[in-house]
Amino acid sequence: MHATCRICTHPLLPEPLLVQRRMPAAAQGLPTAERLAEDSGVDLALHQCGGCGLVQLPIEPVPYWREVIRAAGISPEMRAFRLDQFGRWIGDHGLAGRKVLEVGCGRGEYLALLGEAGADAFGIEHAGAAVDACQAAGLRVRQGFIDGPETRLEDGPFDGFAILNFLEHIPSAHLTLRGIAANLAPGATGLVEVPDFDMILRTLLFAEFIPDHLFYFTRQSLTHLLEGNGFDVLECRSEWHGYVLSATVRKRAPLDLSPLWQAQAGLQATFDAFLDRFDAGRVAIWGAGHQALALISLLGIAPRIRFVVDSAPFKQGRFTPASHLPIVAPERLDTGEVDAVIVLAASYSDEVARLIAQRHGTRFQVAVLRDNALHASDAGEGP
Repeated sequence: MHATCRICTHPLLPEPLLVQRRMPAAAQGLPTAERLAEDSGVDLALHQCGGCGLVQLPIEPVPYWREVIRAAGISPEMRAFRLDQFGRWIGDHGLAGRKVLEVGCGRGEYLALLGEAGADAFGIEHAGAAVDACQAAGLRVRQGFIDGPETRLEDGPFDGFAILNFLEHIPSAHLTLRGIAANLAPGATGLVEVPDFDMILRTLLFAEFIPDHLFYFTRQSLTHLLEGNGFDVLECRSEWHGYVLSATVRKRAPLDLSPLWQAQAGLQATFDAFLDRFDAGRVAIWGAGHQALALISLLGIAPRIRFVVDSAPFKQGRFTPASHLPIVAPERLDTGEVDAVIVLAASYSDEVARLIAQRHGTRFQVAVLRDNALHASDAGEGP
């Protein structure tokens, strides 16, 4: 038995949520008449992670866990549902004619429908016999399994993917999700479906637990798993008579921080415009907080600054890191060494500007950093 969560490795809660005795050892473990004497059933103890909250069976997976077995095939109602679902997803996300991968495609039951709905459908399946059946039907399927982010599929990258009622079987589901993401094009979307544990709890379906299903996902825990492993969840809802949680996801893109670079360039221009009005070394900065220290370095203005003023005694007598300007007490402004002060005191900037005005009147031209630009202060003429 696993004592820790398979996903986040946090210890499982010590007491099981539910124990069921003499349960079938596998959904596909149907004994023959000759082996009935050997079949005695197993005990299932359902546990919850004390960290992420995911409910799971801390047992060894069934031997065939990498294989997708859809014994029931596709009923006319399921076929109509999938065609409508796939068609809406493909249309909503611009996937018509684009490469879509089904992870764990079995014998191609849904893969064929993805193609019929308009996708350029590919599949990956672990079971050799199922792959042979798919290829005999003209489906593009390769044998294999996505173990983790190091797995690369030669037909990728893909613009979309589907993993349908399979994730709950995979002991390292988080690694498989990362592997899927590694084989997707930027902005790719996907369909992720698992049995709906919220519905099991709501309708008291106590017979829904089987060793094949290692995980039991609520809407919250499924969303947590997906968002923790490379995807943004666009929608998560109950489908197929409430039995299935269906999540539409998008591969997470890196944050675009270009506005920060643009802001720095804009602020650089306002600093340069102010500093150009004074001889080098005739300007002081007030404030030795972390933002001020960073700005001095990022904007490269240290050669034009005489010193940095700060009212905190423990900072005085030291130097600014990286730029090496002396940090001095406010009384240093009385010496006449500077003609202007740039106030970089964050939320205290307006208060500091008022103090300068009260003590020095209009002796200094004062600028205050506000809204990512230098602005004139009432303490004197501004930039």
